[in-house]
Amino acid sequence: MELWLNQLLQWLALPEFGLSTVLVVSFISATLLPMGSEPAVFGLVKLNPELFWSAIAVATVGNTLGGMVSWWMGWGSRKVTKRWRASANHLRALAWLEKLGPKACLLSWLPVVGDPLCAVAGWLQLPLWPCTFYMAIGKFGRYLFMTAGLLWVFPGQF
Repeated sequence: MELWLNQLLQWLALPEFGLSTVLVVSFISATLLPMGSEPAVFGLVKLNPELFWSAIAVATVGNTLGGMVSWWMGWGSRKVTKRWRASANHLRALAWLEKLGPKACLLSWLPVVGDPLCAVAGWLQLPLWPCTFYMAIGKFGRYLFMTAGLLWVFPGQF
């Protein structure tokens, strides 16, 4: 499996597949799999500066779609977790997320907690489209500032 994944990633890394690579990597990194997509976006923009806005847009779309998958996974898991509902941590998190509503998905860009936050929003059955809207805003901001910041810190060619 690892060999297959490495070959796929090498194939997608070819210059003509740059934006599709960013889409796939940003989608996968928005699910509950531990993977960062910022290096892919930065690498593409570093090699092709004219693709800055395209890469940011494609990464935002891919990461938002991945966040929507996490939302649906959370929505589907609600039925499975009925016995865990009475724990103190769950009740505290539930109250916080219900208070914020879909706006909590603005924090979906955060490392470690952002992707599970999308799943919890689905589990709480917060409305999908407002959650998607806020996810997209948060993820766009992350890609814009991370990529621009990396270009500022590493201005020379590699």
